[in-house]
Amino acid sequence: MSNIEIDEKSGFCFGVVNAIKKAEEELAKGGTLYCLGDIVHNNLEVDRLEKLGLKTINHEEFAKLKNARVLLRAHGEPPSTYQTAKENNIEIIDASCPVVLRLQKKIHNKYNDEKNNNTQIVIYGKNGHAEVNGLLGQTDSSATVIEKKEDLDKLDFTKNICLFSQTTKPLDGFQEIIDIIQSRMQGDAKFEFFDTICRQVSNRIPNIKEFALKNDIIFFVAGEKSSNGKVLYAECKKYNPNSYFITTPSDINPEVVSKTASIGICGATSTPKWQMEEVEAKINEIRLGLN
Repeated sequence: MSNIEIDEKSGFCFGVVNAIKKAEEELAKGGTLYCLGDIVHNNLEVDRLEKLGLKTINHEEFAKLKNARVLLRAHGEPPSTYQTAKENNIEIIDASCPVVLRLQKKIHNKYNDEKNNNTQIVIYGKNGHAEVNGLLGQTDSSATVIEKKEDLDKLDFTKNICLFSQTTKPLDGFQEIIDIIQSRMQGDAKFEFFDTICRQVSNRIPNIKEFALKNDIIFFVAGEKSSNGKVLYAECKKYNPNSYFITTPSDINPEVVSKTASIGICGATSTPKWQMEEVEAKINEIRLGLN
């Protein structure tokens, strides 16, 4: 019988745990609770909370609300969201991750200090991502977002550059961006950077590598919208070709289970432990049917 192991270092990060806890506490009080955007990039967890009464809305719907309670998820929000809440008498339940809030404050302060010096505020992150939108808001949307090294051509290397990073980006990617900018700076222009990457998230990559290598097959569990899930799954696949991305237990191929000696189950920072446990139960069910 094959061995099954759930990665103890996978699952929700602190920020997501905190956001879900706040949602559950508020829902227990009764009344309507809205959440601005998916509380986590995991459809099954969103569905679970919506069955408890959570209503997910977008920014357009939020702008039309009045006299309501709204939860802000861990990703953080731009200043405009708080201003809308104030104008429309919306009670904010702020579940923004403390790591993200500290980053927002750093960018806001640096923007105010440097806006008269032609300094370019640069954010290494994913365009359109909720956290990045919140960070852009701290600069009146004047910062430049860099997703990959090819985007660096947008910058003027004869002017000062100040670099920040989305909290969930990989450390090696951030270092590569730093090295390229440093090599391209010209004249008296100054380059400053701040390592704002969350170690609880960045450490998942070396952990997931170790976990992938010690198992014959990996089932990586995550929601299709999870950026973090895509990154971590790519790491699994790199070190263990027998890695499979699944969103629900029904995605498991029984033929794969029958041929393996050791099975590892892991997931993204947006994957709840209960979902990985359901995958374990499904694997056990498949194995019993093979006897």
